[in-house]
Amino acid sequence: MSKRRNEDNADSDPHLVAMSEVEARIRDVVRNDVAYLRRHESGDDAREPSVEVGVNSLIQRVAGTSLAEIESLIAELEAVRDILHAEGQRVQRELSGYAQLSQASMESTRMIADSVAQWKRAVDELQNT
Repeated sequence: MSKRRNEDNADSDPHLVAMSEVEARIRDVVRNDVAYLRRHESGDDAREPSVEVGVNSLIQRVAGTSLAEIESLIAELEAVRDILHAEGQRVQRELSGYAQLSQASMESTRMIADSVAQWKRAVDELQNT
C-alpha cells in the first residue's frame, strides 16, 4: 500500500518523475557497462554510446528544468520584493501623515487648554473683585 502511495506521489510530482528517470537511466548505464566489460573480456568490443548520450541528455533536461524553476522563483521573489518595497513606502507615508495629525491635535489641545486657563483666570478675577 505504501509503495503504491509513493508511486502515486511520483506520478504527480514532476521532480520525482525526473529523478526516477535519472535513476532508471543510471541503472541502465551500469548494466550496459557491466555487459560491456563482460563482452570486452570475451573479446567483443562493441560499446553503446547512445546510452551515454541519453544519460547526458536526461541530465541536461533535468538541470534545465531546475534552472527554469530557479529563474521563475527568482522572478517571483523580485516581484514580492518590489511589492514589499512599495508597501513599505506607503506605510512610511501614512505614518508621517499620522505624526503630522498627532502634532496638529496636540497643538490644538494646547491652544484650547491655554484659552480655558485664561477664561478661568478671568472668572477668578471677576469673582475676587
